[in-house]
Amino acid sequence: MAACSVEELLAKAEQEEAEKLKSISVQKELDLEFDVGNLLACDKNRIESRDFREKKRDDFLRALARDNTQLLINEIWKLPTERVEEVIVAKLPEQTTRLPREKPPPKPKAPTKWEQFAKLKGIQKKKKTNLVWDETAKEWRRRWGYKRANDDTKDWLIEVPETADPNEDQFAKRNKAKKERVAKNELNRLRNIARAQKVKTPGAGLLPKAQQSKDELVKAMSVAKTSTASVGRFQDRLPKEKPPKNSGKKRKFEPLIGDFSSEKQKQLELLKTIGSKSPKLDITKAVNTQMREEDREEAAARRRKGAGGKGRKGNTAGRGKGKGKGKGPKGKGGKPLLFVPAQPCHRKVGRRR
Repeated sequence: MAACSVEELLAKAEQEEAEKLKSISVQKELDLEFDVGNLLACDKNRIESRDFREKKRDDFLRALARDNTQLLINEIWKLPTERVEEVIVAKLPEQTTRLPREKPPPKPKAPTKWEQFAKLKGIQKKKKTNLVWDETAKEWRRRWGYKRANDDTKDWLIEVPETADPNEDQFAKRNKAKKERVAKNELNRLRNIARAQKVKTPGAGLLPKAQQSKDELVKAMSVAKTSTASVGRFQDRLPKEKPPKNSGKKRKFEPLIGDFSSEKQKQLELLKTIGSKSPKLDITKAVNTQMREEDREEAAARRRKGAGGKGRKGNTAGRGKGKGKGKGPKGKGGKPLLFVPAQPCHRKVGRRR
């Protein structure tokens, strides 16, 4: 009895070990379709409902996924491999299944002005070395950055040129020139970004120029004054300075605390408008609209009548040959026209159905 139990235990252990280390060969009725470029395997074999019911669902799905993954790995090992830093790497082929992208493909970056000029002139970019020989320190140093070679900011003495003002501070002049170069580079960078994004750059009067007109200076001054938090409300003005044109207004918000009577009234009016079944009618506005429409129709009828009268020819002998006397205009048969002063008319306005 004890020997039988030992044999059963050994058989059970061998079975468990065999389940852990399954064979790499998997038999399928239909071969799988592989797209190794996407690490994709499509299994078109039919799933037996009996096996799916008898076995546990999770165990069945786990076994199916294991077999298909093993077949995919077998296909990967058929590809040419190489060793990169003590790791075996397989070179995947081109993808055959087109998969949708999560985001649209990136657009090509628009070239800058310098890149366009270099392409036009055939200028090729040359790679510079990071280290440069420093004659002062007699050693190799970085071309840019901290402790760079030939750093002119560390000079303790600057020779004054013959054409320069002897009382001018050359150190301050050098720092100012550097700040201007940095600002110019930053402006060019922003312009390139705006050109690539097709965004309009700031208008005239805001960009540095050698000579600016009066309008450009006025616009630049107004922009500088209104660039504060109060939108230029507390800025000092000149004695005869005119207020800026097309200046925006600062938004006003209702106070969070205090008297809420105005807010209550607004909310009640809004509820009254929403809850009323019949729309609110503005009598004055409706009367004015109706009168304008009638005047427009009368004017159009008069123009049509005048155009028709001008087009007639012949049979005009009876006009203006009456026996009537007077200096006023005459109509048919010589009868004078009477001008009656306009009387106030009361028109009825009703809702159109």
